[in-house]
Formats: sequence, C-alpha cells, structure tokens
Amino acid sequence: MSDPGFFEFPAHVRLTDVVAWAEAELVRGDEALELTAVAPLEDATPGSLVFFDNTAYLDQLSKTRAAACLVGKRHKDKVPDGVAVLVCADAYRSWGKVLAKLYPGAMVPVQEGPKGIAASAFVDPTAVLEDGVTVEPGAVIGAKAEVGAGTVIRANAVIANGVRIGRDCVIGPNATVQHSVLGNRVYLHPGVCCGQDGFGYAMGPQGHLKVPQIGRVIIQDDVEIGANTTIDRGANRDTIIGEGTKIDNQVQIGHNVVIGRHCVLVSQVGLSGSCTLEDFVAIGGQTGVRGHVRIGMGAQVAAVSVVSEDLAPGGRYGGAPAKPVKQWFREVATLRKLAERGSGS
Repeated sequence: MSDPGFFEFPAHVRLTDVVAWAEAELVRGDEALELTAVAPLEDATPGSLVFFDNTAYLDQLSKTRAAACLVGKRHKDKVPDGVAVLVCADAYRSWGKVLAKLYPGAMVPVQEGPKGIAASAFVDPTAVLEDGVTVEPGAVIGAKAEVGAGTVIRANAVIANGVRIGRDCVIGPNATVQHSVLGNRVYLHPGVCCGQDGFGYAMGPQGHLKVPQIGRVIIQDDVEIGANTTIDRGANRDTIIGEGTKIDNQVQIGHNVVIGRHCVLVSQVGLSGSCTLEDFVAIGGQTGVRGHVRIGMGAQVAAVSVVSEDLAPGGRYGGAPAKPVKQWFREVATLRKLAERGSGS
C-alpha cells in the first residue's frame, strides 16, 4: 500500500516567495532557488525548507541537508555551508506564516469540502442560517438556533436549541454546543462539549441535591478550543472565554469560570468553578486551579502545578501549591540535598 500524503507541497515555490511570506532577510542563497518540500532538520533532503529556533537541536542543524533555513539573527552563523539563510525576527512565527501559504488546506477555517446543507443533516425549521453556512452529514441544528455566514458545522455535531454562533466559525465533528453564544472565527475541535450543566450539588447526609445551572457559556471572537475539551455553563452567571484565547485538548473548565483575552491553556488543565484568569495568563499542562481564585494578568504557571490561592499579575509560578518559581526551585534543591544527605548516612 502506498504511503498517503494528506497535504501536498505546491509546485514552483521559489526562495523569494518564502522570503516575502516570512518577512525575512535573505543573507545567503539564490532567491531563484526552487523548493520542493518542508521538513524537520534531521529528515531534510536537498530542496527542503527547515527552521531552527531551539539550541537543543544544534547538532541536527549542523548536519542538515536542507536547501534553506529560517533562523534568528543570533543563530545565523550556525547554519552549515550550502544552506540558504533566511534571517527572521522570530523563526517559529515565520515558519507558521510560510506553512499557512504553502498548505492553506491545513488551516481549518479554509478547509475545502462540500458546501451547503447535507441531505442527512437536520436543521429545525425555526433555526436561522445566514448565507454560506455549511452543515455536514449527520449534524443537527436545533430550534431557534442562529448560525452566521461562512460557518461550517461538521459531521455529527449538535447545535442545541437557541444557541448563537457567529460568522466564519468551525464546529468540529461530534462537538456539542448548548446554552452558548459564540463570537466570530471560533474554532471548536472534534468532540468539544460546551454548555452542559456544571458540577453543582448541595451535599448532605440526606444525599446530594442537584442544583440547577442556569447560566450560559460566552465565547468571544478568535477563540480556538482543542479536542475533547469540556466547558460547563454558568451556575447563576455566565462562563466566559475572552477573545483570542487558545485552549488545548482535554481541558476542563468549570461553571462560572472567567478567562480573559489571549490566554493559553495547555492540555489537561483543570479550572474549578468560579476561578478567574485575567488577560494573557498562560498555564502549563496538567495544572489544577482551585475554585474562586484569581490569577493576575500575564502570570505564567508551570506544568503539573496546583494553584490554591490568588497569584499576582506578571509572575512566574510553579509547584504544589504554586509559588514563585525561584522559591519553588530553592525548595526542590533543598529537598534534593536533604535526600542525598540522608541516603549517604
């Protein structure tokens, strides 16, 4: 069986094209050079374009057989002879810009496919769909839902009654959206569950009484949410995700959570109910945040941490419980020394 390639490199891509797309400076190489592929450093063949921005891969850079390399100014002299050098302010960001030009089909909002409403989709007669909406096979759009122009509802997704979705959004296969209002250019990856009731019980010796959750989920413009992430609707107010925020796969967002603008949440983060993340917060994978705490603007939390109290803006934190990283590192180093001293006695 032949090995399929799902994204085909376009024909007649010249180095001068890449220079323009990457907003780079060509400091070595022939701008008329024709490229034939993109590749990681270690797998590159003559004709390949690569990028370099991490010194952990200096050895691979020194041995690469690529035709051209996107690289930051401070590493340009590390690129081996015979490889064209394209100097960028941010090599990884430039790499992203170039790939978007080479492979527009990999950019989900512009994926090609059948347009219009599939025969096997169900759209309630009271739903309002603007021009240019695509509804793929098996998808369901409930009563009085509203969907904006250019939005794609992929196969088997469910848009529940009354949901409002803006323009140029993508709702991935098997995603469910209920009790929610989405802005423009929102992308939900496959399997996202958005707007189900949160985990709310009045616990007691008589049993655990379920408390109705009557809020919504509000997702602002340009938010991207990874596969199988779950977002609970608010209990007595709204769960809110601010514009430009990017959320990885398998993240849990509890009821009444407020996430600011341009935050980043890595895989398996858990946000307990009613916590608040101010703008530009970044949280590493498998970190848990206790309910009702506030993380200040621009704060960064390391992976596998536990946030149990408010964190000040702009700081870097880690550990369980999370604390300023310098303090955390000192504590870890001290514990290691104690353990080594004990094992030597």
